[in-house]
Amino acid sequence: MAEYSALSLLKNAFTGNKDWKPAWRKPDPKASYDVIVIGGGGHGLSTAYYLAKEHGITNVAVLEKGWLGSGNVGRNTTAVRSNYLLPSNTRFYEHSMKMWENLSHDLNYNVMFSQRGCLNLAHTPAQFDDYARRGNAMRHLGVDAELMTVAEIKRLVPALDVSGSARFPIFGGLMQPRAGSARHDAVAWGYARGADRRGVDIIENCEVTGFLRDGDRITGVSTTRGEIRAKKVALAVAGSTGRVMQLAGIDKMPIESHVLQAFVTESLKPIIDTILTFGMGHFYISQSDKGGLVYGGDLDGYNSYAQRGSLPIVDEVMSEMLALFPGLARVRMLRSWGGVCDMTMDGSPIITTGPLPGMYLNCGWCYGGFKATPASGWCFAWTIAKDEPHDFNAPFTLDRFHRGLVIDDKGQGATPRLH
Repeated sequence: MAEYSALSLLKNAFTGNKDWKPAWRKPDPKASYDVIVIGGGGHGLSTAYYLAKEHGITNVAVLEKGWLGSGNVGRNTTAVRSNYLLPSNTRFYEHSMKMWENLSHDLNYNVMFSQRGCLNLAHTPAQFDDYARRGNAMRHLGVDAELMTVAEIKRLVPALDVSGSARFPIFGGLMQPRAGSARHDAVAWGYARGADRRGVDIIENCEVTGFLRDGDRITGVSTTRGEIRAKKVALAVAGSTGRVMQLAGIDKMPIESHVLQAFVTESLKPIIDTILTFGMGHFYISQSDKGGLVYGGDLDGYNSYAQRGSLPIVDEVMSEMLALFPGLARVRMLRSWGGVCDMTMDGSPIITTGPLPGMYLNCGWCYGGFKATPASGWCFAWTIAKDEPHDFNAPFTLDRFHRGLVIDDKGQGATPRLH
């Protein structure tokens, strides 16, 4: 396996970088495994990595229908934060934040995690008061949070329109200084390499077409590369959860799939040294290390499995961006992309055993999937290995929707697309 260090970098520099070893193997699937993880995105790869690293379960296969990084892990705006209100979410995402802070060292792979902060703008006095409430709740649980005045915001983001004539005047904001961003491809590659070097088989171009059963118990999967049996089968397929669960005979899930678009502009000189979110709509923006502005907005309200966007969302997102940054009106957009989000009824994820014997489910990440990658895989691996949840993911069950124990951080009610 490839090992990364200053010495290996120097050595390969003298050979034209032609002698690097592959980051992971390309094995053929075996007839059976202890655990099959369906989905080769961030959550599936991190689950396999922590199964091997934390629990010593190395006879694991990760099945990916395409290539690694072709799903949501490569189709997001890379934000990492833990600025939630409700304790269940705050504890989980703060656990993920602490894992992010050591992830490059843990994986021996630079995931380019940059803690530049995340600033939520408040546009009314009432919204500023609500941010103070959220900030106090965060600090009560040991999470960093700071209220910022308009003058402080102007010094941090000079290009932002903070004038009294702005379409949406700014009254302050809530900053989480430890928040930041990471390189999404590097996260996938780092986990893939880390899992592979511990014996996990990563099998690309291997689409699951059905499930093998012994009565109600799931005993394996049918794939485009043949049948593969396993003691345990775990799903981490994000927006495709509904379709894959139908293959197991489960037609109803408390989720909907929606397309979320994102955009990047031409490269500019540094103008935004943080992640910024709009308080009077759904808009977020940061600047990449290449200089492009990376930004996105709300979901397309139409249910879809298509990894592409729509023009009405383009118009909405651009309008919100120019309300904050009128000076960007002539900047050129280079490209856009779409990821399929699995939106739950309460906006919080599902990491649980079941719903069938031998099956384990990780889904419902809404907007929070990328930032949750380390903690999601860590908690899911615990759940698979021990057949019970860890305290961090114990609230994220399927039966909470039956029992009325919803975790609705935004207070939007049972409308998935609003979360």
